[in-house]
Amino acid sequence: MIPRYTRKEMARIWEPENRFRIWLEIETLACEKQAQLGVIPAESVKVIREKGNFDISRIDEIEAEVKHDVIAFLTSVAEFVGPEARFIHQGMTSSDVLDTCFSVQLVQAADELLTDLDMVLDAIRERAFEHKDTVCMGRSHAIHAEPVTFGLKLATWYAEMQRNRQRLQAARENIATGAISGAVGTFANIDPAVEEYVCQKLGLKPEPVSTQVIPRDRHAEYFCTLAIIASSMERIVVEIRHLQRTEVLEAEEFFSKGQKGSSAMPHKRNPILSENLTGQARMVRAYCLPALENVALWHERDISHSSVERNIGPDATVTLDFSLRRLAGLIRNLVVYPENMLKNLNQMRGLVFSQKILLDLTQAGVSREDSYRMVQRNAMKVWEEGKDFQEELLADKDVVDALGENKIRESFDLSYHLKHVDTIFKRVFGC
Repeated sequence: MIPRYTRKEMARIWEPENRFRIWLEIETLACEKQAQLGVIPAESVKVIREKGNFDISRIDEIEAEVKHDVIAFLTSVAEFVGPEARFIHQGMTSSDVLDTCFSVQLVQAADELLTDLDMVLDAIRERAFEHKDTVCMGRSHAIHAEPVTFGLKLATWYAEMQRNRQRLQAARENIATGAISGAVGTFANIDPAVEEYVCQKLGLKPEPVSTQVIPRDRHAEYFCTLAIIASSMERIVVEIRHLQRTEVLEAEEFFSKGQKGSSAMPHKRNPILSENLTGQARMVRAYCLPALENVALWHERDISHSSVERNIGPDATVTLDFSLRRLAGLIRNLVVYPENMLKNLNQMRGLVFSQKILLDLTQAGVSREDSYRMVQRNAMKVWEEGKDFQEELLADKDVVDALGENKIRESFDLSYHLKHVDTIFKRVFGC
C-alpha cells in the first residue's frame, strides 16, 4: 500500500485501530457467552465490556519484548481492565482471534469492492446505451472483421463485470466464517456455543471444521476472485489503449485542461490511466499465487500463511479498490469519436461484407469452396491494389451470374450486421 494508490475508506479496514478493535470485540463477545454458560462471573464481563481498551503504542512496546502480537494485545487490554482480565481469552488460541478478525476485515473489504463494482457497472451501462447504435469496426486478431457497435463492446464489459460481482458476492459469503475452537480446533477448553455466539454477533458463520485455523481454500477463492476482477479490468483498458492509438483514435481518455502528456513532447495525449490500470491488474494477480500456496499448511496449523496474509490482505484489496474507482471514472469520462469509427470501418473499401457475399453465393447454389475462392480473389485486389470490393464483385462475371447486380449491392447494407443489437442488449441489460 502506498498513498498514491490508496483510498482512505479501504485503508481504514487494515489500520491497527480497526484490527485491534475487532480483536477486542471478539474477546469480549467470547467472555459474554462464557458468562452465560457459567464459566466466568457475569460481573467480570460487565467490567471487561466497560473498561476494555488498548493502547497501540503500548502493544508495540510489549511486542518488542515478547515477540507475540496477541499476547502483547492481551497485556495492554489487561492494563485497562484490571484483575477481571484474567478471564479474557479463556480456552482460546491466537488463531481464534486472528482468523476471525481477518474474516471480518475481508468481509468489510468485499463490501467496499462491491460498491466499487456497482460504480463501474453503472458507468458502463450508461455509456452502452449512449452508444448502442454507434457503428464501429469489430476486429479479430487486431484485423478488421465485421461491423459491431460501440455499445456492444460496452455490453460485453458489463456482462463480465456482472459475473465478477456475483463471484465476489460468493467469495464474500464463503470467507465470512469464524473459528473460536481452541488449540487444534477440538473445543476441548471452550464450548462450541461460544463460537456460535461470537460469529452470530459479527455476522459470520461458524467454520464447520477449523483445525486450529480456518482452512485457507476460502482465502484462496477470495484472492483469486480479486485476480479475475483485475483481469477483466485489464481487458477493458487494453481495448481503450488500442482505440486511443493515433492510427485508430476511435476513443480516448479525457484530457483535462492544463494536463500534460509528456515532459519532452508537448503534443502528447497518452492513455496513462489505462496503462496504470494494466499495471495495477498485474499486482492484484500477483497476490493470487501466494494465497493458493497458503492452502497447504502443516498438520493442524503453522504460520507460513501469516506473513503472506499480512501483505496480501491490505495490498490486494486496496489496489483493486483504487483501480475500480479509477476505471469507473475513466469509462464515465471516455471521449468517443463516432466519425473516426465510421471512417475506419470504411478504410478497407467494403471488405467487411465478404462473409455476406460468401453466404449469398452458397444460398445461390455455388459450392462453399468455389464461393470462397470467388470472394477471396476479389478481396485480395482490395488488400494488394487498393481496389473497391463492391466494384470488383460487380466486374466479376461469375459472381454477377450467380447473384445479379442488385443482390450484390443489397449485401453491402450495414443494417444487416446490426439487426440483433436489441436482442443482445435485452439479454445483458433486461431492456
